[in-house]
Amino acid sequence: MLLLKGYQKRHLRGLGHRLKPSIIIGKRGLTEMVYLAIEQALLHNELVKIRFLELKTKEIKQELISSIKRNNGCCLVGTVGHTALFYRPNPQIGKKHIALPRR
Repeated sequence: MLLLKGYQKRHLRGLGHRLKPSIIIGKRGLTEMVYLAIEQALLHNELVKIRFLELKTKEIKQELISSIKRNNGCCLVGTVGHTALFYRPNPQIGKKHIALPRR
């Protein structure tokens, strides 16, 4: 699993601020099709914004976030309200879009 430093998360949050949610999770929750959509979005964009609808409690949202991280091998960059931002670098070296800052 990828571990990001605070300054790297801050950089990714800045990049994700302009993004619109590419995946919306509704009443059915996480299905196989949702996991596949997240996988495709991570491969193509590396940074994915996901919006959760129909969630009333923070615990349910945290369970869904943990499940996404576990099943898709991505890192949570941050959450604001009902929106979460995930990052996973593309495994193909030539296909990487986002360069993480280094100190």
